[in-house]
Amino acid sequence: MVRVWTNGCFDVLHRGHIEMFKYARSLGTRLVVGVDSDRRVRENKGPSRPFNNVNDRMAVLKAIRWIDEVVVFDTDDSLRDHLRRHKIDSMIVGSDWRKKYVVGSELVKMVYFFARMEEYSTTKILEGLK
Repeated sequence: MVRVWTNGCFDVLHRGHIEMFKYARSLGTRLVVGVDSDRRVRENKGPSRPFNNVNDRMAVLKAIRWIDEVVVFDTDDSLRDHLRRHKIDSMIVGSDWRKKYVVGSELVKMVYFFARMEEYSTTKILEGLK
């Protein structure tokens, strides 16, 4: 079994997310998705986020056929704990992380970078709603 991980806020899902999940699942036999807690999203994205709470975000993700399991994490250490507990082999992250430190990358065999689809952005979607 090859276990693959990706994580993020996944506040408002769009096609870019779906394409990333499909790609991630194609690299293994099990895809585990980590979701930032509401506190962590507020800390990283500002007080108006998340738009959807963590329970709602997880429910939507659990309905996506390429995802095998969804877990929530609140800190870098809890993310690392999930990587260890689930025996993750590979991580998928957005290409904007290519020259940055990826939390937990030291615990996996391979990190893959998914090319962001620039026309799709949660921030743009939420700005358009205003």
